[in-house]
Amino acid sequence: MTYHNPPTTPRKSAVFDDYTLSEIRRAASTGIYDIRGGGAKRKVPHFDDLLFLGASMSRYPLEGYREKCSTTVTLGTRYAKKPIELKIPITVAGMSFGSLSANAKEALGRGATIAGTSTTTGDGGMTPEERGQSQTLVYQYLPSRYGMNPDDLRKADAIEVVVGQGAKPGGGGMLLGQKISDRVAEMRTLPKGIDQRSACRHPDWTGPDDLEIKIIELREITDWQKPIYVKVGGARPYYDVALAVKAGADVVVVDGMQGGTAATQEVFIEHVGQPTLACIRPAVQALQDLGMHRKVQLIISGGIRNGADVAKALALGADAVSVGSAALVALGDNDPALESEYQKLNTTAGAYDDWHEGRDPAGITTQDPELSKRLDPVLAGRRLANYLKVMTLEAQTIARACGHNHVHNLEPEDLCALTIEAAAMARVPLAGTSWIPGQGNL
Repeated sequence: MTYHNPPTTPRKSAVFDDYTLSEIRRAASTGIYDIRGGGAKRKVPHFDDLLFLGASMSRYPLEGYREKCSTTVTLGTRYAKKPIELKIPITVAGMSFGSLSANAKEALGRGATIAGTSTTTGDGGMTPEERGQSQTLVYQYLPSRYGMNPDDLRKADAIEVVVGQGAKPGGGGMLLGQKISDRVAEMRTLPKGIDQRSACRHPDWTGPDDLEIKIIELREITDWQKPIYVKVGGARPYYDVALAVKAGADVVVVDGMQGGTAATQEVFIEHVGQPTLACIRPAVQALQDLGMHRKVQLIISGGIRNGADVAKALALGADAVSVGSAALVALGDNDPALESEYQKLNTTAGAYDDWHEGRDPAGITTQDPELSKRLDPVLAGRRLANYLKVMTLEAQTIARACGHNHVHNLEPEDLCALTIEAAAMARVPLAGTSWIPGQGNL
């Protein structure tokens, strides 16, 4: 009798997985690094690794239909003569005209206004569509200074000095030539069709002392009316927040590595910065150590998706959150209804991230006039407003279940963690124990 040894089942490497192999082949073939939009796609500890401890005997829950749970937030109470009053603690993050179509920017303004919150300009200046449809508009002041002028600073309701971005802390912006239309070129004082790179740091200051001077300059331009935000990428949140406060910020925005970008190197997005969850408690600690928690407001962004994420960020000490990528999905980005067109771009709905190419079939991340027409800013704005409304209702539901009559009354004691990593980052107990890693025994 002849015996045959059964073949060993082929096994692929966990290190050299299919994506890694494809990237090596792409790099070997082209000799250039990969550019894409969006945020980190790797799995990192996130809000899903936390759970709320609803009220039972030791806490008294609130009745959802009869007992009020407030969601209002005021931003800029430290120095600004006119702080921003928002109905909900969810804002829309900065995304530029250039990266996005004019219709998309208008839709973001419409949706934010209906929901009672703010939206943000992004790099490249302020468009009339956005200002006209935004009840509350934050003007981003970036290293590039593209489109910046004092008149628009005065037209805005707040100013956000961008030091860094979660998807690329330490890096600058990128807008490739195919998206530099006549209008974008005019607003940015650039030649049409030529790749644009934004600086990674501001040209007229090199540290927190210079930032303090810049903030005073911006206050003088706007007669001390407007709140001044400082936005930092999630790298060293404790020290960055402390320095922003010392420089005179009214509001600090901390953006984790799940935060999106219009375009940058893939290696930057996946390997620079910290997860959003890891950034919140050090940022809050910095404010507490300076005696400025709740006096200087903290906005957290980077991978915020639903009301549970909002509630968890607030429970860990944030005053508000900001959404960018999720807002684009609400408008219609990566919609499965467009699958056939995504297939033509060698991708699939849910994975499309070549925003820099300007061929977005949803009409959002493009300057192509024919593609842009596909996005109805009125309908898209309503979709965004609906999404923000649902997120707010979800956060209220959780707050009531934990016994709170305002979402800002949520606290770390309302949370536990499912993993040791999440427990250490959020500084809450591991589920089933009283143990916070690094802070005591089981």
